[in-house]
Amino acid sequence: MRKIVLMAGMSLDGFIEGPDRDIGWHQVDEELHQHMNDVLRPMGGFISGRVTHELMADYWPTADADPANAGSVAEFAEIWRSKPKYVYSRTLRSAEWNTTVVRDVVPEEVAALKAAPGGDLTLSGSDLATSFLRQDLVDAYRIYVHPVRIGRGKPLFPTLDYSPTALRHTDTHTFGNGVVLLRYERM
Repeated sequence: MRKIVLMAGMSLDGFIEGPDRDIGWHQVDEELHQHMNDVLRPMGGFISGRVTHELMADYWPTADADPANAGSVAEFAEIWRSKPKYVYSRTLRSAEWNTTVVRDVVPEEVAALKAAPGGDLTLSGSDLATSFLRQDLVDAYRIYVHPVRIGRGKPLFPTLDYSPTALRHTDTHTFGNGVVLLRYERM
């Protein structure tokens, strides 16, 4: 069965974005970008909220048309276009680029998606991740901790009811730019 994998970059103090949706502090260099391509290429699809999807859809469909975006950026554009995308939104009516719009996080529907053939599914966007976490639908975590404190912004992990979830550490990797990947799975 496929897994739902929460993938996110965050500051050392736990934020995925600063005030006004600032992500300029993310330290994505060629090594990290190529790593992301290698991780995402075998995935079965992308699960995101509307905001994250619209940010991606504004750039990635044609990013490889710009000669300045050779290498890993152009490679990711093709990966993004080719993968099925599931966008959770109550306001979005339709979306292009191999995208299915889903209205609500329904555990039975997520279970059916996990049971379908293909690779694991990557989950992104903190609001949507909150819904998945509240319903205990996240199977694994790939958290990229960037070596920066930003002080305030949108936290990756929301305040939830107290319910400890035991996780098994599966990997840690430090990139040359100081970003540290932490991988965990459900026990």
